[in-house]
Formats: sequence, C-alpha cells, structure tokens
Amino acid sequence: MLHCKCERDKAAAIETSKVLTPWTAALSLGPLSQPRRGSAEALSGFALGKQGLDDLAQRQMRIWQITIEPGGVAGFPSHKDRPALTYIMKGSLTEHRKGSPDRTYKAGEVITESTDVDHWAENTSSEPVILISADLFKE
Repeated sequence: MLHCKCERDKAAAIETSKVLTPWTAALSLGPLSQPRRGSAEALSGFALGKQGLDDLAQRQMRIWQITIEPGGVAGFPSHKDRPALTYIMKGSLTEHRKGSPDRTYKAGEVITESTDVDHWAENTSSEPVILISADLFKE
C-alpha cells in the first residue's frame, strides 16, 4: 500500500522504466537504504511538524563545521527559531542546557537542539573540539 505521493511517484517511475538506471535503482531502495559494505544509523532527529514552525518556505538548511579551542565557549542563542543537530566529530564538549543537568558529549554523539532548547557549551579539555552542525535557518 502506498502511503504518500512520493511513494506513488517512486512506484510509477520504477514501473514505467524499461531499463534499470542508477536513478530507478536508487528509487527502489527507499528513503535511506543501508550502504553496501557499511551501515547507516540515525543518530538523532526531531519532527519538524512539532517545532512550531509554520514558515518552512522561508527557511534553508545549513551545515557548519565548528572548531572550539581548549577553554573556548560557544554561546549558543536560543533555538526557538533555529532547530539544529550537532555531531561531535572530535574531542568532547560540555553543554549547559537551561533546565537540565550539564552533559559532556564525546566524539560520535549528537546534541539535539529542538526549538525548546536554550544552552551554551564549553571545551574544558586540552584538545580542540570539532563539530558538524546542521540547522534550519530562517532567511
């Protein structure tokens, strides 16, 4: 049973294709398939429909690489209008989240920054911290 228009479009593209192309092969795999000789694991996420954002047409996805040197501080503003997911590539980072106990994130972990998050973070280690952060920014 097809559940959304994208599923119907995918099925139609596969059915009408006489030749298996990389495009139709990729369509047949679904939204995110396991790579050959590897794996894929969702580390974090949040439902955009539950973020209270009704202006998605005015937003863009961005991705950042951020380096915080030892003793450095990232004074994150409120995420009320800018939800984000931040992956710790290298090092460790201590997060101070309003209403929650402090938490130290290590390489391979994700900071989930939904619209209800106010926080800041610091690098209390002797090594730089490297972060990859993707946010939904209002233009």
